[in-house]
Amino acid sequence: MIVVLRAHASPEEIDAVLKEVGRLGYEPRPITGAVQTVIAAIGDERTHHTLEALNSWPQVEAVLRVQKRYKLVSREAVAGDTVIVSGGRRIGAGQPLCVMAGPCSVESEEQILRSAHAVKKAGATFLRGGAYKPRTSPYEFQGLGEAGLRLLAKRGRRRGWGL
Repeated sequence: MIVVLRAHASPEEIDAVLKEVGRLGYEPRPITGAVQTVIAAIGDERTHHTLEALNSWPQVEAVLRVQKRYKLVSREAVAGDTVIVSGGRRIGAGQPLCVMAGPCSVESEEQILRSAHAVKKAGATFLRGGAYKPRTSPYEFQGLGEAGLRLLAKRGRRRGWGL
């Protein structure tokens, strides 16, 4: 990643950013110009903490990515079309359109059964649902977890989705 500092940032402001870049797992390499400093953050963006929070620092003008997001599915990494096989169905590379549908979160067997019937009737190709729901508050419903995954698989098999 590249961190562009505002023009005329003080040595203390630059040092603070260098320390934070290092703390987040990158090797900071400052490039000092006549008016502005740029910091090259050397390291794998896929395995290190993001530096995008530095955008909120007053001495930072911009944080720029070098690597593309979703590298494993981008055209830069893979030249050909990606085909995924799920439940015996092929997705991608000229295959017929697939539609996934289902509830935001799996709450009960009855709810997923009703959802499976409805999405199949509407023409969906895949049943989907959230089994794990991260929440800000630990007191809010967070999904059924593994039990939710089992319910999805069970309903998918019964509706002929081959899960």
